Amino acid sequence: MKLVAPLRAFGRADLATAGGKGANLGELVRNGFPVPDGFVVTTYAYELVAQGGGTRFEQVELPGELRRAITDAYAGLGGGPVAVRSSATAEDLPGAAFAGQQDTYLNVVGEPALIDAVRRCWGSLWNERAVAYRARLGISDSEVRIAVVVQRMVEAEVAGVLFTADPVSGDRGRLVIDASSGLGEAVVSGLVTPDHYVVDGRGRVDFTPGRREVVIRSAAGGGVVRETAARARAERPVGGAERLPDVGGAERLPDEVVAELGRLGREVAAQFGRPQDIEWAYAQGRLHLLQARPMTALPPPPVGRLNPFQRRLATVLMEYLPERPYPIDMSTWVPHGPAGLMRNVLGSFGVRRAFDDFLQEEDGVVYRMLPPSPKPTVKVLAAPFRVLAKARRYDPARWTEDRRFRDYLASVEALRGRDLRAMTWGELLRVPRQALALVGPVADLRVDYLPGTGVALLRLLVAVRVLGRGEVFADLLHGARTRTTDANAALERLAEVARRTGALEADPVPAEFAEAMAAFLDEFGHRETASPILVTPPTWADAPEVVLGLVRMLTSGSAMPHSSPARQESPSSQGLPAPQGPGARKEGDDALGRLLAHPLLRGKGRRARMTRWVQAARAGVAFREDSHFFFMMPQPILRRSLLELGRRLCDAGVLDVPEAVFHLRLEELEEIEDVTALRGPHAERLRETVARRALKREELAGVRLIDPAAIFPPAETGDALLTGAPVGGGSATGPVKVIATPAEFGRLAAGDVLVCPYTNPSWTPLFQHAAAVVVDTGGAASHAAIVAREYGIPAVMGTGTGTSTLQDGQLVTVNGDTGTVTSPVTATAGGGPAAGAVTGPGAS
Repeated sequence: MKLVAPLRAFGRADLATAGGKGANLGELVRNGFPVPDGFVVTTYAYELVAQGGGTRFEQVELPGELRRAITDAYAGLGGGPVAVRSSATAEDLPGAAFAGQQDTYLNVVGEPALIDAVRRCWGSLWNERAVAYRARLGISDSEVRIAVVVQRMVEAEVAGVLFTADPVSGDRGRLVIDASSGLGEAVVSGLVTPDHYVVDGRGRVDFTPGRREVVIRSAAGGGVVRETAARARAERPVGGAERLPDVGGAERLPDEVVAELGRLGREVAAQFGRPQDIEWAYAQGRLHLLQARPMTALPPPPVGRLNPFQRRLATVLMEYLPERPYPIDMSTWVPHGPAGLMRNVLGSFGVRRAFDDFLQEEDGVVYRMLPPSPKPTVKVLAAPFRVLAKARRYDPARWTEDRRFRDYLASVEALRGRDLRAMTWGELLRVPRQALALVGPVADLRVDYLPGTGVALLRLLVAVRVLGRGEVFADLLHGARTRTTDANAALERLAEVARRTGALEADPVPAEFAEAMAAFLDEFGHRETASPILVTPPTWADAPEVVLGLVRMLTSGSAMPHSSPARQESPSSQGLPAPQGPGARKEGDDALGRLLAHPLLRGKGRRARMTRWVQAARAGVAFREDSHFFFMMPQPILRRSLLELGRRLCDAGVLDVPEAVFHLRLEELEEIEDVTALRGPHAERLRETVARRALKREELAGVRLIDPAAIFPPAETGDALLTGAPVGGGSATGPVKVIATPAEFGRLAAGDVLVCPYTNPSWTPLFQHAAAVVVDTGGAASHAAIVAREYGIPAVMGTGTGTSTLQDGQLVTVNGDTGTVTSPVTATAGGGPAAGAVTGPGAS
């Protein structure tokens, strides 16, 4: 329990004693890196002084023993200028850099100034910004301590920061160096536009000169001063640095220094096993490393060039991954839900590695998505014969009569009816596996009945194209009744009850509406709000406010009158649901009537055969959508069982909130034999795991799972605000309404341009009110595209940045035929379209 010890006494495992900065610097010193000599005033010293209580340290009197230990260590450094840096125990960690949150004092001279700087570093643990930062990360104040690092001052000629990976692209093969004259404080505090060096894997350097607006130097007698760049160059030029006329005489680091920085950076990253953020200084021909910490919020490495199949699959995956999966997702619904189902379906026909490892984890947290590239096996050669055999045997129109389906519904109902709270821990712990086991039969049904769906759709497509009527193909499919159309109709009826009873403004809620709402949630409450391939987002039943938002939107005014466009594409074959729009059955019947009027279909037999083919294709579409609807029924059972496990872990003092259980994997939960006896190291290990993963997740909050540019290559935009995949529907003009989550559904008004990051079936009712749709993800076969075409509204998919580029209230024109979003022409006599106007095929 030393109060003061030299840097070399510490290593990366000494976080609790030396804080993040001290532990990392000690690790570097032990391994021979060029770190200025110094010592650490440990957390024991802080605790000794803090025993009196309070958080104000500026005037506190240090115990004699501690004061002597500090001054003796200072004398051992020669008693000259030193840098005094805060080193908190929750600092310089993966996921929590605490960059600039606590204080640093440079060019501290003399014992009184040193003691004062140490006290001020202790006090900075409690400054407003540090306390707020900890609160955002969920770090308890009671859990943090602070040490202080004291090092010989390096009178830097040039200093800055080295990133051992590209902080923008995530490329681990590139190093990025920012540098400027004088002390590095000018760079890290953002006072200058620094010189910028990018070093690739072969050592080639791309240099961009900075402006060096100011230079920070050590002042005589202590502290620092700021000088203008011109004055600094005139008084203290950098010895040995190259002079570059094209950058106004600014000092550029010699090539050999850049190369040496790169070598040191790679070695430091290798030592810590992850990319590093390193502060450095160059003085009198030598490099010094002043600090090293893990890079935080680092994007995943670039995925490289994706093949066409990967890009198409990525558009689907991005749409169905609106948020980062938790560890519990990765160990439950991701491998067993819709993604796992499609992997099994494709595997049964000889395609392997479909949906395998498409989500990659780091420190137990998903950090990137890499679209898989499925590989065919020899078995795929027999796939056509297996498809035809199954298509003959299994009729999608009769799939609900299959005994496996009836048994599945009975099993789901039985498990849903069990009282989770009344179960013992052992009984409750078995429920997640029981819920996951329920989905197996539906996967088998998909394998057996999808071939009939595919054959029916292909047969109809070939027939209408042979007849020269390919444009009616999509409209022909609209006659199918699905559980999604049933849900939308039920939602309309619920909205009518709300209008009639005034339920949305009444307190208490009228009994008629409460009963109608309960019945709606009982039948449709298992629908997902955010993603069908994750278990952690709530369902409609778990988040009834989402349904109330939809009801509020439907009761706020009349829906925009849209007719179907003249030309639509076929629904997605990704195995995920594609809802139908209002009046779809009538549109389908009208299309069938137009088709049967063809001269080659005048014969009674031919007309009957074509009608059967259309009905078979509609039955296939209904099977695909309805099987997804029923496939999702075990998901809320699984979610509720996990939250009950989390609640009991809260009661045991292991978790703070039940939802924190999402940071654990199912296998880790299954290792807990008795929650009431959970004590000691096992409980502490679980708490640390949850806290560490929560920090990592918070760190990655602003980092995308995949760079949209890898999927949607930048295109020439001209005057367009955005470009994306054209989905059809003509064009429309209206004010933007950015809807980021289902909780915001009620904000959409009739005539708004809906701008959103993704969609799924729960978003369908919004399309009745929207003038147009702009989505960050997706393509022509995505859910949003299909629904938009059915509602006859213009849509642009895969814009990548629509939700960040466009702002609420901004007037835009969406052209679904060209894939552009532009600023509208001001409406004048003979001018462009007015707000809310719809033109082209989707006009009504």
